[in-house]
Amino acid sequence: MFTGIIETLGEVTNLTTEGSNLHITITSNITSELKIDQSVAHNGVCLTIVATKNQEYTVTAIAETLEKTSLDTLKIGEKVNLERAMILGSRLDGHIVQGHVDQTGTCTSILEKDGSWVFSFEYDATLNNPTIEKGSITIDGTSLTVVNSSKNTFSVAIIPYTYENTRFGTYKVDSIVNLEFDVIGKYVSKLMANR
Repeated sequence: MFTGIIETLGEVTNLTTEGSNLHITITSNITSELKIDQSVAHNGVCLTIVATKNQEYTVTAIAETLEKTSLDTLKIGEKVNLERAMILGSRLDGHIVQGHVDQTGTCTSILEKDGSWVFSFEYDATLNNPTIEKGSITIDGTSLTVVNSSKNTFSVAIIPYTYENTRFGTYKVDSIVNLEFDVIGKYVSKLMANR
């Protein structure tokens, strides 16, 4: 379980394919605090640490994860949003995030607005993942509030801190991102569909 509050940015240092698996090696300033078998969210995708060495660690993404997320587009040198699992009893500063990406989306516009930014995204609505105005959305692991929600598009407003300390500063139009929709909204939507 995660909160969607990004702890730090890591950097991809190696990508190795083994069968249908992708081994991703990352350097970060929290590596010394990580251990094998620990879960860490990478751009919103919960992955298990399989090796650590000095300031680098490695995680493995299986075929299903690669099909449903944007991890297969990673490149060496690319920045990655990182968040360790939440500690039970701590404040929930973001919202409830499972680290289970529902689908990807595409950035359709970036508007600078007097010191902040509005990012708009489009996604495949046939997968029945709803956004709700003022509801929660997780983009590459970052917990955000939805604005301008419609059937297959939504926008989020980004403050300078988030822009500078997450991947938002690297996005361009057509950037592909991981989306995890609000867990409560997904359950309510599923229940209503089954009535």
